Amino acid sequence: MSETDEFDVIVLGAGPAGEVASGRLAENGLAVALVERELVGGECSFYACMPSKGLLRPAQALAEVRRVPGAAQAVQGQLDIAAVLARRDEIVHDLDDGAQLPWLEERGIELVRGHGVLAGERTVQVGERTLRARRAVMLAPGTRALLPPIDGLAEARPWSNREVTSTHAIPDSLLVLGGGVVGVEMAQAYASLGARVTLVEALERLIAGEEDFASELVREGLQESGVEVILGVKASAARREQGTDAAVWIELEDGRTLSARELLVAVGREPRTDSLGLETIGLQGGGSIEVDETMRVPGHDWLYVLGDANGRVLLTHMGKYQARLASDHLLGRPVSLLSDGRTSPRVIFTEPQVAAVGYTLAGAREAGLKVRAVDQPVEGNAGGSFIGHGAPGTARIVIDEDRDVLVGATFTGVEVAESLHAATVAVIGEVPLARLRHAIPCFPTRSELWLGLLEG
Repeated sequence: MSETDEFDVIVLGAGPAGEVASGRLAENGLAVALVERELVGGECSFYACMPSKGLLRPAQALAEVRRVPGAAQAVQGQLDIAAVLARRDEIVHDLDDGAQLPWLEERGIELVRGHGVLAGERTVQVGERTLRARRAVMLAPGTRALLPPIDGLAEARPWSNREVTSTHAIPDSLLVLGGGVVGVEMAQAYASLGARVTLVEALERLIAGEEDFASELVREGLQESGVEVILGVKASAARREQGTDAAVWIELEDGRTLSARELLVAVGREPRTDSLGLETIGLQGGGSIEVDETMRVPGHDWLYVLGDANGRVLLTHMGKYQARLASDHLLGRPVSLLSDGRTSPRVIFTEPQVAAVGYTLAGAREAGLKVRAVDQPVEGNAGGSFIGHGAPGTARIVIDEDRDVLVGATFTGVEVAESLHAATVAVIGEVPLARLRHAIPCFPTRSELWLGLLEG
């Protein structure tokens, strides 16, 4: 083994979590190898968060202009689909990760291209090359789209998040299985780009983890965009016709049959842990890997798992947060996991948007907290005269009555995502309401909705 094959830390997976961990460790003087078989930057950068917002934004910007008298009269024509797709390609650098590499080189991180697998304690095999870690191995393999066991579904060649965010031809019709974040965002995006879209969700409401009123507003927003929404029924079978321009069909358990040019399956994610060599260290692959609050695997003091693969919170920003905690722990710094699970901030970029942090009202009660909710219309302030005028939206805070602090907040409406961070600070910082009332929002901004929320 050559000297260059030994490192302080080996990181498997160059998505956001892996990048943050590698950078933080290298900047603190450790020798780091970053192993990646696909694109440096990961799923979110190239096939999920970034391109999906590129597809959603044009129609939302156009809708906002049309809400502003004077500007509305200047709008002519429809969306330029080719320009939308070209901008999406620009955002993802035409699926080329070359722009990511200088950042690694500047920090002295060695990028190892290939599929890395564990080959025993502190040992990683990448093709013919063996890497050994003096201190730790960090696994950040991410997740892939889950394909449910529906008869004929695999043979029907459905789209996942990858195909739906990277296609260069918008189909005339699209079926969407799943009413979670990917399903609702891509249903609305494709409807705005001219496709006839039908969304099927097995549960009785969309985005089931959020507040009831948020689910209803998203459903209404999808329907206003032209999406047909079918709730409370499962798909039982799927098939695709023969031919290059073939249609795909799904059968529902209630007897209905639906068809479209393409089918997006967006019913969840599964961790990429089935081919990491976990069995060589006595662990089982194929599912989430349990970690403690430092992201270290119990019983393996040299092994950390970051991001989606540990199953704690499947959100890009939370994977980056976990990477910071794990890196600090390895560097001997004190760490404290304060944002986790349902306390994590999250945004759904439909119109209306849904931005939330902490518990929903129902979730707080299920957790045994004594809580009350205060609701306010998002438009009911001076700033609402200028942004999102006339569009529906509701804000809710969930108050722990025993401690007089916020334990949750949800904002729905036009462009509410940037309103979330103030609530995140209040929830994670456990700021007493008596003090929070002294944080006065500027006039005339939509942040004035906090006045009504905190006085309620």
